[in-house]
Amino acid sequence: MKLFIAAVLVAWASIVSNFTFAQSSAGPGNPGKGQISGTVLNELKQAFDLATVALFRVQDSALLKSSFTEQDGKFVFEQLKEGDYRIKISAMGYQNYQSAVLHISASNPELRLADISMLSATKNLKEVSIVGQKAFVERKIDRTVVNVDALIANAGTTAMDVLEKSPGVSVDQNGAISLKGKQGVTIFIDDKPTYLSGADLESYLRALPSASLDQIELMTNPPARYDAAGKGGVINIKTKKSNSRGFNGGLNLAYTQGELARTNNSFNLNYRHNKLNFFGVLSHTYQNNFTDLDLFRKYQNEDGSTKSYFEQNSYIRRKGTGFNGKVGMDYYQTEKTTWGLVLTGMHRSSPETNNNVSNLLNAQRGLDSIVKALTKEKETFKNLGVNANYRHQFDKKGQQLTVDADYLIYRTGNDQVINNSSYLPDQSLKSEDILTGKLPSDIKIYTLKADYSKPFENNWKMELGAKTSYTKTDNVGAYSYTINQVTKPDYEKSNHFIYKENINSGYLNMNKEAGKWSFQMGLRLEHTSSDGHQMGNPVKPDSAFNRSYTNLFPTVYLSYKLDTAGNNQLGLNYGRRVDRPYFQQLNPFVSPLDKFTYYLGNPFLNPSFTHSIELSHTFKNKVTTTLSYSDTKDEVNETIEIKDGLYYSRPGNIGRKIVKSMSVNAGLDLASWLTWQFYGELTNLNSKSNDFYNGVLNSKGTFFFTTNTFQFKLSPSWTTELGGMYRTKINDAQFTIGKLYAMSIGVQKKLSPSTTLKLNASDIFYTRIINGQINNLALTTAGWRNRSDSRNVLLSLSYRFGKTFSDLRKHNQTGAESEKNRVNN
Repeated sequence: MKLFIAAVLVAWASIVSNFTFAQSSAGPGNPGKGQISGTVLNELKQAFDLATVALFRVQDSALLKSSFTEQDGKFVFEQLKEGDYRIKISAMGYQNYQSAVLHISASNPELRLADISMLSATKNLKEVSIVGQKAFVERKIDRTVVNVDALIANAGTTAMDVLEKSPGVSVDQNGAISLKGKQGVTIFIDDKPTYLSGADLESYLRALPSASLDQIELMTNPPARYDAAGKGGVINIKTKKSNSRGFNGGLNLAYTQGELARTNNSFNLNYRHNKLNFFGVLSHTYQNNFTDLDLFRKYQNEDGSTKSYFEQNSYIRRKGTGFNGKVGMDYYQTEKTTWGLVLTGMHRSSPETNNNVSNLLNAQRGLDSIVKALTKEKETFKNLGVNANYRHQFDKKGQQLTVDADYLIYRTGNDQVINNSSYLPDQSLKSEDILTGKLPSDIKIYTLKADYSKPFENNWKMELGAKTSYTKTDNVGAYSYTINQVTKPDYEKSNHFIYKENINSGYLNMNKEAGKWSFQMGLRLEHTSSDGHQMGNPVKPDSAFNRSYTNLFPTVYLSYKLDTAGNNQLGLNYGRRVDRPYFQQLNPFVSPLDKFTYYLGNPFLNPSFTHSIELSHTFKNKVTTTLSYSDTKDEVNETIEIKDGLYYSRPGNIGRKIVKSMSVNAGLDLASWLTWQFYGELTNLNSKSNDFYNGVLNSKGTFFFTTNTFQFKLSPSWTTELGGMYRTKINDAQFTIGKLYAMSIGVQKKLSPSTTLKLNASDIFYTRIINGQINNLALTTAGWRNRSDSRNVLLSLSYRFGKTFSDLRKHNQTGAESEKNRVNN
């Protein structure tokens, strides 16, 4: 079967290649071999990313092609017939550019234009000069692009804060990220996987300064070159980088004051001389936060009468420092060949204290007993990554080969001490015990990846690639109890779990532009084999499992311009994706939060598979309306079981989940001094399971979510911003999460072309307090209320220095595509 599927892929690649070659050599009506290329710069002579470039035929002023400039400001139009053309370039806040007549002939088939500098669109309003800036959101055929610096509220914050302000993205109280109502989102950094999930992913994103970010790419249906993992899609976070000649860099400082104070700072350098380019980024974060969590549980008898109550408050105080670093070197062997080496590292130390008080009440709400728990945790997280990459460009038309090899290692440690004290209603001591746990974990990941792309005539382009990855995790949980000063091992909670996984994959992707049509189709093949081994101890026997499966993942994108100017465009896309369990979800460890709350892994989790389809309409690249539908089989979600008064949280395959959504995303210039960024989403969730703890689960619910940002451009150096978000309550699987809303305000002052000062106040009215309830519990109702340090004032300063000269280097992707997102602690 495996050989048959591989043969089908090879045959398809051969057929498509032969077809495109045949088309390119057929008849005189085919496009020629002419080419027009150039580079677009802003008023500071820096590369202009995502400017709209349109190609017109002079004879009848017909629009032939349009595209966006790349990150290095470059654009190219290929396969042009002999004739006269004209280039028009536009971008929000800048004057439109129109070239002179450009003549393509047999004697002069390739035109390389001189660098094009865009000028700010400046208007005077009562002696106030208004200067535009890059749009917050821009749309491409397979993704939505968010420009981070376009919002004042993003300054001095973290990557997690930026994600929360991105259209369609929401983050719950546990740090889980959803995109258009769908969880299971895979996070990339510069087209490289973070290899993190759960608490570690949240901590990493909260330690990554927003000043180091350039763009956020939101892909609800990623193309075939991305790994198929992540039913909710892919979010690619692109960091700022410079491969320009010369010596340059930047410094970003931020201080936040809420109930507690914290800082977020970063520093980057770049030096390019002759054939060598060196770059580095270092960031430091001091985290200082709290969680004030209230839990409520009501237990019932079989006849429905009240049995008892449980009320608990946990005040969790988190401190810690984090360092993130990246250094790299590029060697330009020739104009077409580049070698690269990148080293990344992260170190985080996060001491945490949890003061927990639990009141156990009888049916009349009289106090039966009190349990106080003081938990102290010292968590460390270390990561080292090495990437070696190679890039060879065969010609100027875009034929190229890239190869990446990656090695990553994660080492985590968590020393946990839980002091439990039980008291009678009169406050007299009933009992004491100490639970001690040591939880080291090692994860090693190896990947090798190659990608090849080749454009053909007739505006066809082919991409194909292959990847192999191997992951090994080694997790130890060693617990002991101390009672009456006697310490004994706790074998019920102790464990040693080893997990290995190998994924081999290949893909083929074809795209084409033909007049008003744009088309892209891909197919990805992935074979997964895995095995897990739970070591035994004196009270637990050895156990093991292994799995092997092969799947195909197709993707299709269609785009059609309803008018010649491209003001109205229809888009349609379809894709199939997989959600493999996080590594730690498969780990059958029992992790206690206190004497009444336990978290467990599930080694019997199956991967879930999702089919999704979207239909969209875009007006003038400013307003996009989208209808989407997804159907997931074996949805993996947190499940809650209360048994004998104890709370057990474990991941489980709950069954089928259907998500239907309608969204509107708009960026509008209401006046020369006022812009409005709007996102609105109406989503229906339906989770079904025929085998649940308390019978059948059939959860249904529709919620509305919106974010609005108004930006006031008072002068070339002063800008203010007012933002807000609102979300109605959500019914999702076993949980009902209450409504949520918050407002923020910010101001920005450009002190000079290289220095910017920003001040922002978030959650002004302190309304970002999360509450909810847990459903489908046996003879129990349960709820929670969660408050954190969300109302604060932030002051940030950014400074750029050095001189740069435009360069061609652009290679950000490594071979790590999905495994990193599944590291969980």
